[in-house]
Amino acid sequence: MSRTVIRGGTLFDPQTMAMQANETLVIQDGRVVDTNSTTDADLIVDADGQYILPGFIDAHVHFRLATLNFQRLAQWTEVQFGIAMAKLSEETLARGFTSVRDLGGDVVGLKRAIRDGMVRGPDITQANLMISQTGGHGDVESGVLPVPDCGCQMRHSAFGVVADGPDAVRKAARHVLRAGADFLKIHVSGGVATPMDPLDCTQYTAQEIQAAVQEAKNRKTFVSAHAYTPEAIQLAVRNGVKCIEHGNLLDEETARVIAEHDAWMVPTLVTYQGMAEFGKKLGFPERNLKKNETVLASGVESLNIARAAGVKLGWGTDLVGESQVMQRQEFAIRAQVERAEEILHAMYVMNPIILRQPEQIGRLAPGFLGNAVLTSINPLDDIAGLAADDAINQVIQRGQPINT
Repeated sequence: MSRTVIRGGTLFDPQTMAMQANETLVIQDGRVVDTNSTTDADLIVDADGQYILPGFIDAHVHFRLATLNFQRLAQWTEVQFGIAMAKLSEETLARGFTSVRDLGGDVVGLKRAIRDGMVRGPDITQANLMISQTGGHGDVESGVLPVPDCGCQMRHSAFGVVADGPDAVRKAARHVLRAGADFLKIHVSGGVATPMDPLDCTQYTAQEIQAAVQEAKNRKTFVSAHAYTPEAIQLAVRNGVKCIEHGNLLDEETARVIAEHDAWMVPTLVTYQGMAEFGKKLGFPERNLKKNETVLASGVESLNIARAAGVKLGWGTDLVGESQVMQRQEFAIRAQVERAEEILHAMYVMNPIILRQPEQIGRLAPGFLGNAVLTSINPLDDIAGLAADDAINQVIQRGQPINT
């Protein structure tokens, strides 16, 4: 039995947005068992003068997209992927993110390596391979392969499955779920990172989306959809998609549709800054950089539109490779238009729901995982301050300190 006591800090409860000074937190065998206890401990962490926050949660990451240099990425072996992904995993945890949701790419090996203690990293909820139409945002080979003799076959890479037609989408969904996906991820509009699909194109039909949604329902889970435009978002939500990723080109009518269908949205604003800052020097194509400018300019306003309509918002980043060092800067970007309480609610209340772990993460209360971040910054007073490089003093994962 392992027992860790964190004492003397100010404990933050996201459910009430309350701060409790001079708290003592007891974590036994990885879970919170008590507060204000004077019990003996194997390890005592002195948090005097610090704020004790639940571990950070990022609802949109991509460990497989381990570099912005896509030409190099396409040539990597699994050994190179493994080394790069392990590094990203350890850095993510050191930034305070103890739980993440990976939105596409084979991370089964990484999850096993973390479980077996070969590498440190956050708990990963995964979509496994993304599902995309031919020429869609998840078709990483667009423009490379010759036109096939027939459309009866699926193609797949380490990132996604290309499937066309309801039957193929259904089969792809079943394969991905069999491989251990916790939910499904599809693409219904163009994207920044792929070169061949226009940003404003709509991808997949209602019937194809319905096929994925039904398979997810059969497994008691849901579908997330990459979507930017109003047309694509409404198509997805009206046909059963539960979570919209990005939503940068959102309009008021579409926001109302999301809210009326009790769907969620995960904005990922920092990724567009990351692509702008890192992309050009790492060989990101000019066509992609121009698409990035479009969604970067509209991202912050989409938050205002969504909030006004009552859309339930999560917290994510979608950063690729080298730009993942900017992960906590999402706090500062959202602080431009949101109050600290709204940002913290997105991370600590909505994200656990989106990750399907509302009784496991997001709080430091009895029964929850003992994941904590110690910081000198009061997040209610200075939420943007969490973006600073030196904002985090200590990360605790399941009761064990992580060297930051």
